[in-house]
Amino acid sequence: MSRRGERPPAPEPLPVPVADDHTHLDLEATAEEVAELLAAAAEVGVPRSVQIGCDLPAARWTVEAVDRHPELLGGVAIHPNEVPALAGRGELGAALDEVRELARHPRVRVVGETGLDFFRTPPEQWHLQEESFRAHIAMAKELGLALQIHDRDAHDAVLRVLAEEGAPERTVFHCFSGDAAMARTCADAGYYLSFAGTVTFKNAEPLREALRAAPRERIMVETDAPYLTPVPHRGRPNAGYLVPLTVRAMAEVLGADLEQLCAQLAATTEDVYGPW
Repeated sequence: MSRRGERPPAPEPLPVPVADDHTHLDLEATAEEVAELLAAAAEVGVPRSVQIGCDLPAARWTVEAVDRHPELLGGVAIHPNEVPALAGRGELGAALDEVRELARHPRVRVVGETGLDFFRTPPEQWHLQEESFRAHIAMAKELGLALQIHDRDAHDAVLRVLAEEGAPERTVFHCFSGDAAMARTCADAGYYLSFAGTVTFKNAEPLREALRAAPRERIMVETDAPYLTPVPHRGRPNAGYLVPLTVRAMAEVLGADLEQLCAQLAATTEDVYGPW
């Protein structure tokens, strides 16, 4: 059981299988629990997940996990909030070199999550995050991988850096947090928008407006587990088996047929990451 408390019950299964676009299984307690969570997700129509490792221990764990679990593809990166400490110790370059080598694994399909976080990092260190972000963008293009973006309180700066560097062909805003205008800007640039349990939160109407503004073929769904648990279980530990709650909320917001939305989400995910 997660140290954050008892897990919520499983929801009704989805009519068509979808993938969890972004999860952190490395934060779970044991290998046995990881296997149980993957099985529980498959039972409700979420048989595939993208496991994201965003510091060096988690990235190494991710490469081992994608070999153990055929349900998983992987993503590796140095999270922007990890960057200042590594840079301060003179270790950022070596860390990025190791991430690049880990990203060559054939079941690693993502460089990420990378980007900018102006919430937790003071302004005098933002330039370090930007340096790392640019290096990850170059890495994704060099290796032909998708890029997953972490963007917290940094919308304009993230869009600026992507424009300056030239975004990879497949660029995904993980846990999209912008408004409708930003959603249209991202869609016009060819980016993908991945929605998490936050779209179910009572105070998230601007995010629901962003979902309505995004083209259907540009949207994806994720957990960001063990965080961002959807309503009605907000505050309890999140996991892939709760994706159906978010997908059903998305269908309601969009006025979409649930089966058709699931099929679209599944197709888009495979377009971005390839087959499992």
